[in-house]
Amino acid sequence: MADFAPREHLATHDIVNQPPVPSDEDWLTDDLPLREALSHQAPAWVPRRLAALGRAVGSQRLQALGEAANQHPPRLRLFDRHGRRLDEVEYHPAYHALMHEAFDHGWHAVAWQEEGRGGHQAHVAALYLLTQAEPGICCPLTMTHAAMPVLRQKKRVMAHWGSRLLTWGYDPRAHPSDDKTAVTLGMAMTEKQGGSDVRANTTYAEVADSDRNGAWLSGHKWFCSAPMSDAFLTLAQTSDGLDCFLVPRFQPDGRRNPIEIQRLKDKCGNRANASAEIEYRHAWAQPIGEPGRGIATILEMVQQTRLDAAVAPVGMMRQALREAWRYSCHRHAFGRPLAEQPLMRMVIADLALEVEAGVGLGLRAASAFDGAASGHDHERALARLLPTLAKYWHNKRGPGFMAEAMECLGGIGYVEETPLARLYREAPVNSIWEGSGNVICLDVLRVMARHPESIEALMSELKAAHSQQADFDRALAELEQALTAGDETMTLRARWLTQRMAQTLQAALLLRHAPTAIAETFCRSRLGHDPSPAYGVLPADAPLAAILERITS
Repeated sequence: MADFAPREHLATHDIVNQPPVPSDEDWLTDDLPLREALSHQAPAWVPRRLAALGRAVGSQRLQALGEAANQHPPRLRLFDRHGRRLDEVEYHPAYHALMHEAFDHGWHAVAWQEEGRGGHQAHVAALYLLTQAEPGICCPLTMTHAAMPVLRQKKRVMAHWGSRLLTWGYDPRAHPSDDKTAVTLGMAMTEKQGGSDVRANTTYAEVADSDRNGAWLSGHKWFCSAPMSDAFLTLAQTSDGLDCFLVPRFQPDGRRNPIEIQRLKDKCGNRANASAEIEYRHAWAQPIGEPGRGIATILEMVQQTRLDAAVAPVGMMRQALREAWRYSCHRHAFGRPLAEQPLMRMVIADLALEVEAGVGLGLRAASAFDGAASGHDHERALARLLPTLAKYWHNKRGPGFMAEAMECLGGIGYVEETPLARLYREAPVNSIWEGSGNVICLDVLRVMARHPESIEALMSELKAAHSQQADFDRALAELEQALTAGDETMTLRARWLTQRMAQTLQAALLLRHAPTAIAETFCRSRLGHDPSPAYGVLPADAPLAAILERITS
């Protein structure tokens, strides 16, 4: 038998034709559409304050924390070793580190501490960036932020909880609020038998006295978001009708409030964040708002959470776009980089247009909130409508966007080691949360009927871009005609109407603020005679190079 001579190198292949190992990046500096939108719509202090967050989110440290928080989802601990009820959720240290990143820098409080001066724009821009680290932390961030308009409706509640909500900091301990300077707030509204129809809720409250200083709640909630929050806003039936209540984790005497966690939901995505079924077993609560006006009271919170649910998917789109473009620039096929292949350029340019349009609409909705706080009637009218339009449309575009970005990477995009699989599973959650598609579109019709000034304000925004592009002008005329239809037709076309209002406003903002190549191509591909429902179908003469060079700067 011949002697066998071992080879010097045992490796069977070299690692070639793959993107380089990621390094620390600045995800504000390299996000040209975001920086431009901020320069057009926000005060100068907003991007300055966001600078450190952009560097943090783009760091490998925070990216690794986001991955770890998903790999180690929260665990439910119902009892201690002696059988005493705990009703606690344990999170991985990575989750807590990400929560510190958000709360220690005041992103839950900035909208109220700088209200009317760009605070809402700062909040949603921060949420857009934080989503790209881990969307799961944005749920408690959003709810804590959004609770303020409800707390303001009762002085005694505001006096105790308001200062704690505005404190920069994160304290995850399960302690009475008197022992904490910083708190998080959650919400629990949905019940099995009602879903979006909260008037069908069966949870009931026994109000303690005529001054409404306390109440005792009994009932089941099918979804409780962020169950380790220090208090929850919830709805319950009283003799006056459906009322709104604040239910703290601990009673005034320091004992645990009997809020029993029955189980954690095993969700499609949003793995790092816990969602639970809970039971109020004669739990102490504080009434908020006018008797029998619980829905109107809680809608003050929902309006805020809907804006965040409109912006979060755009942040996820931006992260997916970055991954697809990075891979395409470094991966070669058929003799040249994917980024030079005509069809790949067409797809990624189309994805880039969607992100630019989403960033513009999200920030415009936030600026309407700031304008409303400053007393501007036009902005107040827009603030009633824009979050709903953006929430519907951005989320309808999200799942297809993630699938297309995943396809740009091929097989490796479908593997959990890349963030695209995680983003794909995450994409539907904001579409469902705070009202699924049909509920949102019906709310648009409700706003149109009750607040016609909102449609007048929207049309004023759209007409400011009139005569700048033929497809836009035709879409605007078509929209004006559709708004004159009867109630039955409007209901049947509510989805089309909501989509078209969102898209035409996106187009108007791009026509007014974005480079011509971006605005013109967006209008032709979205508002033209034969728009494609799929990504990657732009006009053959679209200025792809001008669009693609804006993905990173």
